[in-house]
Amino acid sequence: MFLSSSAGRLQNAFWLKRSLWVVYFYLLVFLCETCDKQHCFSGSCVNGSCLCDHGWVGDQCHHCQGRFKLTELSGSLTDGPGNYKYKTKCTWLIEGYPNTVLRLRFNHFATECGWDHMYVFDGDSIYAPLVAVFSGLVVPETKGNATVPEVVILSGFALLHFFSDAAYNLTGFDIVYSINSCPNNCSAHGKCMVGDSNSGSVALHCKCEEFWKGEACNIPYCESDCSGPEHGYCELAGEKFCICNSRWQGSDCSLPDPSEEPYWFLPNLRNDVPSLGRASHQAVVHRYLMWVIGGHSFDYSSFQMVINYNLVTNAWTEVPSSSAPVQRYGHSLALYQDDIYMFGGKLEGSSGKVTDELWVFNTASRSWTLRNPSVLMNAPLYAVEGHTAHIIQMSNGEPVMIVLFGYSPIYSYISHVQQYNLRTNSWQLVEAQGAQVQGSYRHSSVYEESSRSIYVHGGYKAPSFNKYGLVDHLYRYHVHTQTWLILKESGVSRYLHSAVLVGGVMLVFGGNTHNDTSVSTGAKCFSADFLSYDIACDEWTVLPKPDLYHNVNRFGHTAVVSNSSMLVFGGFSGVMLSDVLVFKSASCEAFTEEQLCRNAGPGVRCEWVRGYCAPWTFEHRDRTALDSVCPVRSNATDEQCMYFSDCASCTANTKGCQWCEENKCLSVASHCIQPVKVFSECRVHDEQVCSDLNNCRSCSVNINCMWVPQTQECHAMPVHVCGEGWSRVGEVCLRLNPSRESYDNAQHYCKNQNANIASITSHREVEFILEELQRYEQQQRQNLSPWGGLRKINVSYWSWEDLSPFTNSTLPWLQGEPSDSGFCAHLEKAQVIGLKTKPCTASTDGFFCQKPTVTLKPSAALCKTPCTLRSSCDNCTSQGTGCVWCSSSQRCVDSNAYVLSFPYGQCLAWQTGDCRSASCSDVRECGQCLEQEGCGWCGVPGGTGQGRCVEGSFQGPVKRQNEQRDERTLDTSLCPREKGFDWSFIQCPACQCNGHSSCVNGSVCQQCRNFTAGRHCQTCRPGYYGDPINGGICQACRCNGHSNSCHVTSGQCFCTTKGVKGDQCQLCDSMNRYLGNPLRGTCYYQLLMDYHFTFSLLQEDDRHYTAINFMASPDQLNKNLEMFINASDSFNLNITWSLSSTAGVVLLDEYTIVSKNGIKEYKITFSSERFGFSANPNITFYVYVSSFSWPIKIQIYFSQHSSITDLVQFFVTFFSCFLSLLLVVAVVWKLKQTCWASRRREEFMWEQQQMASRPFASVLVSLEVTEEEEELLIGQVETMPGPIAIEPCAGNRAAVLTVLFNLPRETSGVPPPGQSDRMSCSAVDSGPTALVCPSSTL
Repeated sequence: MFLSSSAGRLQNAFWLKRSLWVVYFYLLVFLCETCDKQHCFSGSCVNGSCLCDHGWVGDQCHHCQGRFKLTELSGSLTDGPGNYKYKTKCTWLIEGYPNTVLRLRFNHFATECGWDHMYVFDGDSIYAPLVAVFSGLVVPETKGNATVPEVVILSGFALLHFFSDAAYNLTGFDIVYSINSCPNNCSAHGKCMVGDSNSGSVALHCKCEEFWKGEACNIPYCESDCSGPEHGYCELAGEKFCICNSRWQGSDCSLPDPSEEPYWFLPNLRNDVPSLGRASHQAVVHRYLMWVIGGHSFDYSSFQMVINYNLVTNAWTEVPSSSAPVQRYGHSLALYQDDIYMFGGKLEGSSGKVTDELWVFNTASRSWTLRNPSVLMNAPLYAVEGHTAHIIQMSNGEPVMIVLFGYSPIYSYISHVQQYNLRTNSWQLVEAQGAQVQGSYRHSSVYEESSRSIYVHGGYKAPSFNKYGLVDHLYRYHVHTQTWLILKESGVSRYLHSAVLVGGVMLVFGGNTHNDTSVSTGAKCFSADFLSYDIACDEWTVLPKPDLYHNVNRFGHTAVVSNSSMLVFGGFSGVMLSDVLVFKSASCEAFTEEQLCRNAGPGVRCEWVRGYCAPWTFEHRDRTALDSVCPVRSNATDEQCMYFSDCASCTANTKGCQWCEENKCLSVASHCIQPVKVFSECRVHDEQVCSDLNNCRSCSVNINCMWVPQTQECHAMPVHVCGEGWSRVGEVCLRLNPSRESYDNAQHYCKNQNANIASITSHREVEFILEELQRYEQQQRQNLSPWGGLRKINVSYWSWEDLSPFTNSTLPWLQGEPSDSGFCAHLEKAQVIGLKTKPCTASTDGFFCQKPTVTLKPSAALCKTPCTLRSSCDNCTSQGTGCVWCSSSQRCVDSNAYVLSFPYGQCLAWQTGDCRSASCSDVRECGQCLEQEGCGWCGVPGGTGQGRCVEGSFQGPVKRQNEQRDERTLDTSLCPREKGFDWSFIQCPACQCNGHSSCVNGSVCQQCRNFTAGRHCQTCRPGYYGDPINGGICQACRCNGHSNSCHVTSGQCFCTTKGVKGDQCQLCDSMNRYLGNPLRGTCYYQLLMDYHFTFSLLQEDDRHYTAINFMASPDQLNKNLEMFINASDSFNLNITWSLSSTAGVVLLDEYTIVSKNGIKEYKITFSSERFGFSANPNITFYVYVSSFSWPIKIQIYFSQHSSITDLVQFFVTFFSCFLSLLLVVAVVWKLKQTCWASRRREEFMWEQQQMASRPFASVLVSLEVTEEEEELLIGQVETMPGPIAIEPCAGNRAAVLTVLFNLPRETSGVPPPGQSDRMSCSAVDSGPTALVCPSSTL
């Protein structure tokens, strides 16, 4: 929050008080463990904690959350100290008196721009007229408090509704209000008076001091006495303004005309049009009228689609027109002769449809015509909003409308240039060259005629599917060459601003500059920034903001030029604006000296032409003179250049960059091998084009791109779609054949390749062919002049092989062509590449074959449904859609376009999940009803809390009157008080018993009836289920006697017997061996003889079990039956028997054997003779375990085997298993030995093969040498011991040495019996280590 140092004492005192309170509050929060009365911001301290008043929440009751009613004549409202809470909904109703004026002053306001809004309605509900929507930072910027926003309410009621999301929060707001007070306290320049002697009114009004006027005495007039009498005089009879003498101008007539100084002023409007205020409209100037068409407004009841402003008389006029189109905003306007062309935009209404309609308004007849143009392009015609358009005369004389960028709900941000030909009534998509630029929403653009260029600045864009925001980019689009150039950035990102071209510079005003993401840095929603861009010097300058004693902050306005003045109209600054601001720029004519002329500025660029000072244009540019006045530009650093990721953008900018090896963009001052410094030398790669497409459908439109759903990115199609030897260029595949052939032979060759001679119909194909020819010439030292795929059909008609007409736009004829020398054309290089005729039977060097690409990409049908086509909250916010649902407008929008979808706060509440009721009638609780901003609660007679939620206002329910305009009127018959109904809008009635009880002491439910329970009788008693909310019923649980409790809402029974299941305990768990019929009895677990069973009831799902039943029958009829059971906790036990049962259903009577309570263990034996097992083969014993507590573990078994038999069986089983294990071990060991032997044999064979493959050589070794022989061999043999062979290994870092050794002998010289006297060995030697040989004797 920033304040002017000259702020008034009242405002300074207010801020000091607020600051001290915030500091005091946080000290209390952090230093105090418990509360007392003074620690709770809006509540009372009870037992050490804060008990909050109605509408306040938080530990210290310091966050608003609810509805409030204010009835005092003056007061204030705030969200609380400190920052407001996430996901906040607060509503204040100020109740005044009929026919009184209620004023709201926003002394402090700081919220997240574009997301957290304060809505102000002139009435007692959200269905009343909306008069203001505040968001972002509202900061006084001029002296005093004149620019503090003040909202006037005329109905006697004011409803303020605040909504915040979950992103980040700021300090909130402090708003003061007063009833029947003077506007802005007369701005300290007047007195507040009661009544008007002329009209007889008793309302308060300001009586202004001398030289101040306006409703709030905030506008000075006749300053400096109009510099009179020499320069002008003060007109006091009417509007009270200066009338300047000839050759003088300015608000005080102090500036000469023409003047070297610029200035702002407010024109004296002659009349006021009620439907004037609007934003995102468009305006053009035709002759002496400024035509304003469309725009967004809070109130369309008296809104006029077309109005005009007379630049001479300063008068507004509403223009009724026949067959007018639907109201819209975000469209474009372009003027041609007497016609205004309107394209695209968003249609007003709940649908929010973005259209591709093209309407033409004739200013003479004042009538509309809808055009139905044809589309001459492979891509669709993009329906866009937030684009710009200019009508330009092309070099061939054709008038065309160029549409730049914009946002499409289907294809996202559009980076293309769409071009409409006025004469042929057709659209086409321009294949632009140069830098790779990305489209944006609500940028600005101006057309500079002398350079045939359009300058595009700022906008809102999304570089990827999950990144979006404002930009400060500046592009230049050359209309005739269709190329983009990146210019210097402004340094401040913005959108919804305006730009005009005046005096050789582009003037940029206002806009939304908020680009914060998590922490606010002070960027404002409503800006009054004023910048100029010097086209000649490529330099930006920040100009002084307007000082007009008037709130000039805004976005969504328009600006036009008339008589070297910029006129700014309308826009949005929390309220819809209808004022006109005029900026009169410095006039070049005022400079009479050459040096002063060249140094004029900032805000104007002049040039000395033939002894006069004139605005700078490209036609009169003097580069030498500019170098002396423009700032010295240094080349960009490598870091700055690396921002560009493609060759074209790297070389098509004014920073001074070059494209180097390894696909890097570096400064021209850096060393680079084979640098590319001109974008025309770059080869456009599909990867660069596809990477800029962040939407599945826009990606699918491009034949060279494919969408990857896993990464949500657009990638280039793989190269192999054309086949080996072919190159993909756009939608076709091309291949060069350098052989010399006639046209027909070349066509025959291409036909064999399923292709045709190339039809060179696009700029990309021309660039590729020229690059291929240049590459072939460098490699083969041969020039080619290939056939061009162009053939003469008749006397004057030339056609490409694909039957498309020749337009001479992509590839021109050489001078003197086409001649009558032939009917076919080939490429010839003279000074430039061009076409030349030749007989088709003649031969030429080379030709290109062309075939269509193979489609591997998924179709657009596989893309997810666009957000704008999703019609319900659940469908919109389902996982992975990336959409946001606006409940107030019932619209689904893309998350990266939410801000631009609702730039004026049209969405009262949004969500990405947790879809709630779509209408008031779906809500059944009063508390939830009043959380919906448009709902009220109608309580039924009796005061029991029962009622219904309906759309309504403070005074009562409302009904829809006009479906088209979504209008509602009060209808008290929907909740008639005379019949005992009670209407609640601010807070719910104290008695909230949901119709099941009456209250004592006003709010305590006396005794809940109808089987309900709870503080508000909001739930069912144990043993009952249902939804008792708002008169709902509770009914008894239906569990077939197997439970006394069930789920309180669904009625699903919590079965208490293990093995019984089903919603009503009607089934047995047969999958787990439980048998029986719970409808006639119970379920039993069937036990097997001689097995121990353990039942662990330890899980959370087992907490309801208190019983489990077992059944068993003897297998052997001549043996006794033993039963044993124990548990980890006490239980009750009942054992019975019966002579007959089927599948767990007892057919005959049961007889009790045992009944025990509170035991943990029990053992019993059933005698076969006593129970007559032989006589009763179907006898069954039943064990009932009950009354235990969770958790518990139960073990049980039935047995008919003696202990000795069991011991023998144990040893037999043990030894059988042991011997089996030994056998398995033996088999495994044998297999291991076999595998090991086989491996050793393989290794030995491999070693033998390696030895056999070693090279052979012979060496003479003298084994026994006498002294005489040694003397004879001197010089012929090695006398020093050494290896007889050395075999180097690979790498020459080791070798295999072979040596011979003499073994020890006896004294006689003979080796011992049975032993050899010599040994040979081989070993690897890799260094000075000892040689270790295995024993190997000879």
